[in-house]
Amino acid sequence: MKSLKLVFSISFILISCFSCNVLDVSPVSVITNNSFWKTQNDAEGALNGMYVNLRAIEDALTAVGEQRSEIFQGGVYGTGGNDMLHNALSADQPLHTDWRIYYTVINSANMILKYVPGITFSSEAAKNSILAQAYTMRAFTYFAMTKTWGDLIIRTEPTESASADVTVKERSPQAEVFKLIKDDLEKALQLYPDNNFPTGRFKWSKPAAQAVKADVHLWTAKRLNGGQGDFTTALAAIGEIEKADVSLLPNYGDLFQYANKGNKEIVMAIRFQDLDGAANNHFWRQWIIGSAVPANTDAETLKMINPVGSGQGLLVVTDLVRKQFTEDDTRKKASFHEVYTYDAAGKPTFYTTLTMKGQGVIVGGNRLFLSDIILYRYADILLMKAEAKNALGQDPSTEINLVRQRAYKENAGKHVFVSGTKEQNDDAILKERLLELLFEGKRWWDLVRFGKAFDLVPNLQSKKGQNDLLLFPISNGVLSLEPKVKQNPGY
Repeated sequence: MKSLKLVFSISFILISCFSCNVLDVSPVSVITNNSFWKTQNDAEGALNGMYVNLRAIEDALTAVGEQRSEIFQGGVYGTGGNDMLHNALSADQPLHTDWRIYYTVINSANMILKYVPGITFSSEAAKNSILAQAYTMRAFTYFAMTKTWGDLIIRTEPTESASADVTVKERSPQAEVFKLIKDDLEKALQLYPDNNFPTGRFKWSKPAAQAVKADVHLWTAKRLNGGQGDFTTALAAIGEIEKADVSLLPNYGDLFQYANKGNKEIVMAIRFQDLDGAANNHFWRQWIIGSAVPANTDAETLKMINPVGSGQGLLVVTDLVRKQFTEDDTRKKASFHEVYTYDAAGKPTFYTTLTMKGQGVIVGGNRLFLSDIILYRYADILLMKAEAKNALGQDPSTEINLVRQRAYKENAGKHVFVSGTKEQNDDAILKERLLELLFEGKRWWDLVRFGKAFDLVPNLQSKKGQNDLLLFPISNGVLSLEPKVKQNPGY
């Protein structure tokens, strides 16, 4: 892989121009669009820059994907301002990253889609692969955004001017946003030259685009009245993923080891790597800060957290969720470690948790939180398949039991799933997704898609029926820059 760090400075100039000011006098040494978009190397550099921008939004993606659900509570020293878990959002205090950083990713894709077709490549397949990745990136980013804010400004051309007719636009209805997303995915799927994964599985591929397609169609089936047609499309997309080189790993915990990045269960991840310009990712909030390490804990825990690294322990799993794991579920210890303190008589008292999925790597005696951020993996796909099959009146048992067999190993016979009513099956699938995908940025979206946010999130139960709250507020910072954008209802 070419270093993302190497191309970042070039791609940032070309790609990250949304909402920036244009100076009257341009520096002599600035690389311009006219001088840059000439060769295949230029296109590949811009592609790498697009993935740098994706990495920049991982914190935003995971925060909105989980923090409003029932899985987090504050740590020993509170939340450190990560307060979305209280579900008290407003335009003044949106508590999440606004959409400008997402439009940077979209702009990077738009630049590629505008300029790459005019570049001569060593092969048509190489050109098509870059275009396919840009279409997939744009679709994925708009999907993440429309789930968050609903109606969106649609930008399909790069923002290369600060004039008001280019930068000031109204939001388009969500139905139009989803039309663009689905159209982009179909264009991408036609362009990918094969069904293979790139090395490391941290760039978009045809199977990964199919994963986005399945995810999108499950959402529109349930949230936009897409019904049987969208469920059928999702199921067909999953069938295409299953033709690729993808499988469940035998041991659940192996999935998340730093040394095992890009394994066969991964469909798409955001790459974090030492010496590649990457800062700690969001998992640093879910480790423990040195000053909070209790002296009266057990030796296993002290060994595990040495060195402590730069963790903060601001977000830990709630008792509500932690107690839903049975002791024979191997996903429990692979997802979080329970820290206890012990009194003089050896009596334990629960203290906090450490998130085991993102513990990163130790370099030079320091813990660096550089685990890859998994966007899609095969167990997720299997549970999507179970969801689509159940909606279509088919038996989802095979897929649920494949996931459970890995989780419970020799005790799997005690946890065999048997199909019931559609509602019972959906409840089982939703819980299985909680146990399987905890801390992977999925839970809030799952709750919304299944229509269970007001039932299962304690601080939303008294607000049932206030469906406007399922969207997020638009920050006042965005509203001040976008005069044609109106606040979402309910805020």
